[in-house]
Amino acid sequence: MSKLLIKPQNRDHEGKILHISPESANWQYVGFEVYSLKEGEELTKPTEKNEVCLVLLSGKADVHTDKETFSDIGERMSVFEKIPPYSVYIPNDDSYTVKALTDLEMAVCLAPGKGNYPARLIMPEDVGQEDRGSGKMSRKIHNILPEQKEADSLLVVEVFTPDGNTSSYPPHKHDEDRLPHESYLEETYYHKINPTQGFVFQRVYNDDRSLDETMSVEHRNVVLVPEGYHPVSAVAGYESYYLNVMAGPKRTWKFYNDPDHEWLFQK
Repeated sequence: MSKLLIKPQNRDHEGKILHISPESANWQYVGFEVYSLKEGEELTKPTEKNEVCLVLLSGKADVHTDKETFSDIGERMSVFEKIPPYSVYIPNDDSYTVKALTDLEMAVCLAPGKGNYPARLIMPEDVGQEDRGSGKMSRKIHNILPEQKEADSLLVVEVFTPDGNTSSYPPHKHDEDRLPHESYLEETYYHKINPTQGFVFQRVYNDDRSLDETMSVEHRNVVLVPEGYHPVSAVAGYESYYLNVMAGPKRTWKFYNDPDHEWLFQK
């Protein structure tokens, strides 16, 4: 199995099913976790050196930080309802307690914090929605924590791709710190598939093909993108969801398209 493909584990004592750290991913900035909590269960964690964005993928919860309380948040019971999520931004040197009011699936997005911004609730109406691409390259975007919104490092977005379509496409990369043309950003893809027995394909490759991996990605898998281009193709009959987390030395998303496929922008 590719080292870029991370599969979920059984729930641990905290309800955690996925854990990616900079150390485990062999990079510097992005951490990512997923918790599957049963109704009534609680999770308490310090943020330590990281800022955190909690994304309520499905279910409802109360969230408490050191200074704020956000009660009875959450609306969708499945990501495939395609309505924006409730999320909570929490700075470094803080903590959070989450109480699941229903069964809850929650993503924890982490990156280095600088303490510039206080904890806040990100409501569904705060999430920018857009349709991107055309034809078989079309998909729906929810900008949860884009660069126009306040954070020190994190960029968080979710993408819905219809069955048979390809997204993160035409292929692009963001693995060189050469602004204003391209920014260096590590990235995780947390995939969900509808129906859950399906799969998508994701390729991660660079120009000289020293990295060239094509993976069959199943429900609740994570793909690591340390460098290179990284398109995703949804097979017929199965729609794709993924949550992207990005971070790097500068908080801006400037990407470079694979020249071999730029002609697709003319379609």
